[in-house]
Amino acid sequence: MTIKLKKNYDKNGKLLSPILPDHIKNFLIDIDGTVSEDVPNEEPERMLTCEEIPGAKEYVNKWYDEGHIITFFTSRLEEHRTNTEQWLAEHGFKWHGIIFGKPRGGNYHWIDDRSVKATRFVGKFTDLVKVNREIEVFKNDVE
Repeated sequence: MTIKLKKNYDKNGKLLSPILPDHIKNFLIDIDGTVSEDVPNEEPERMLTCEEIPGAKEYVNKWYDEGHIITFFTSRLEEHRTNTEQWLAEHGFKWHGIIFGKPRGGNYHWIDDRSVKATRFVGKFTDLVKVNREIEVFKNDVE
């Protein structure tokens, strides 16, 4: 699948990095505790036999089929790639890429020049809805 990126320009007409069309989302999805039971890197043998989180595959594959980009972003290490890809394939997940080596421990604070929407997974996949929450932003973003 090829996604056509849109050209992007600053206020002076200078070319910037391209952007996705507005209707396409870049889903970055954790693996352990989000689509599979939580398996620590210290027990890689469990990565092939862990249970799937109910509903995860249905939502991930639905988003994929709708044309969104699915990238798994995991704290597993590159040495776990074979087991990870095998498990995802055996369980029928569709994806475009996997990024290994996400920092461990949680409490993530992502800083980016692109729009970032964060959704904390709390045990069950459902439809996404919009809500207002308090967030931290750079001071100059509110002045």
